[in-house]
Amino acid sequence: MALPLMPKATAVWLVENTSLSFEQIAAFCGMHSLEVQAIADGEVAVGMVGLDPIANGQLTKQEIERCEKNQDLRLKLLVADLPQVASRSKGPRYTPITKRGDKPDAIAWLLKHHPELSDAQVCRLIGTTKPTIAAVRDRTHWNVANIKPRSPVMLGLCSQRELEEALALAIRRGGVPRSPEDAAEDFYGEGRDDDRYSEQEDAH
Repeated sequence: MALPLMPKATAVWLVENTSLSFEQIAAFCGMHSLEVQAIADGEVAVGMVGLDPIANGQLTKQEIERCEKNQDLRLKLLVADLPQVASRSKGPRYTPITKRGDKPDAIAWLLKHHPELSDAQVCRLIGTTKPTIAAVRDRTHWNVANIKPRSPVMLGLCSQRELEEALALAIRRGGVPRSPEDAAEDFYGEGRDDDRYSEQEDAH
């Protein structure tokens, strides 16, 4: 059974933000219900920042609400049926022409949700360049008004496993995961409205 990205951090978020049962959260995150209960009691994952599965495109609010109404139901992972990108060894990543316009959206999503990733890691994950990352970060990209942060996993630019491995490596190297609110404030700046971005492909 496919598991969500960073299962324990996802469990932390579900415990803190939903009324799902420990069994439902445990089944979705591939954990034991007693471990989920320990998270709720503050005995496990103390200080861990929860990972929002809705923001990551792995769950919908409607799916959570559906399972909150009936504890016998189980959450369904949205990305479970996505085709996985095969693991690569060395060399540049080839991106189909039809998906190249999605790269700025993926960069914006990674900068917003996972600022602990280095530019080099972002380059390897989605096959982009450091100047493009800098342009999106500084909002000097030629198509900045039409960039909308979207998960690179949902866009098919990298696999869930590759993203999870990159995040784990970033944390081992000293990167500190931050809450989506803090990361969004750093990326967009105070008072910036995410909805100003409208979805449109980058022609490059």
